[in-house]
Amino acid sequence: MKIKEGKIPFKEFKTFYRIVNPESKKTPLILLHGGPGSTHNYFETLDALAEKDDRPLVMYDQIGCGESMVTGHPELFNAEVWLEELAEIRKHLNLDEVHILGQSWGGMMAIWNAIEKKPQGVKSYILSSTLSSAKLWKEEQYRRIAYMPQNMQEAIHKAVATDNYETKEYQEALAEFMQRHCAGDITEDSPECLRRSKIAGTEAYIVGWGHNEFLPTGTLSGYEFTERLNEINTPCLITNGQSDLCSPYVAKTMYDNLPNAEWELFANSRHMPFVEENEKYIKVLQTWLNKND
Repeated sequence: MKIKEGKIPFKEFKTFYRIVNPESKKTPLILLHGGPGSTHNYFETLDALAEKDDRPLVMYDQIGCGESMVTGHPELFNAEVWLEELAEIRKHLNLDEVHILGQSWGGMMAIWNAIEKKPQGVKSYILSSTLSSAKLWKEEQYRRIAYMPQNMQEAIHKAVATDNYETKEYQEALAEFMQRHCAGDITEDSPECLRRSKIAGTEAYIVGWGHNEFLPTGTLSGYEFTERLNEINTPCLITNGQSDLCSPYVAKTMYDNLPNAEWELFANSRHMPFVEENEKYIKVLQTWLNKND
């Protein structure tokens, strides 16, 4: 399968992109990674879709992480800049008609973009393990924390109260929380794209979201779009895992408020069903994309 990689100019920096099956004539699928500050790497687990469905997959590292790393510029780490970068990717690569899949923060970006920018040429959205309300997200994570061992609950609450996220007790509690609801350990049996070293955008994450998943304090902390989801008439597929940071309640809130939505719940997954139930996820995606081409 042919893969094209490159960088496009963005502001005074450069944004890295990767296109799988670039010569296909089908409508491309753009993949928006999470974080903010993660990378495109985990989306390489979907490369098989490009071949099975003969479709281009377009992924990129958002400014502030991976091959698009920038540090010391906190003014970049906000929704307006990241949405501008998405528009530049589409413009530079001539992506006039697309499907867009956004995972976690990437799904927030897709929703934000759909409502505030009203982009042309988007045939469908896949809202993967994401949210429409930072407030609801926080409530759901704190509900999950209440099921953790008492000492871990106390370590988390103490870290938040003192603004000290460096203690051993907090780090252990955070690791347990993420193990339960985000992802398991990377092992020698994990896909290569997950084992590969990556440049994580820690500054982008802290400036944009905060110190952890359950307490949004950054530039995205005011994210509240539930009441405006009815403005999105484009077909939307919601996907999430049973044990996901995006709990079934968070997913159902989006499903109930979107006028043209379907919802697929993955029973054996956490925050990345496209990794943990890869074959099923690819089948669901292939069916959805062809139905909405």
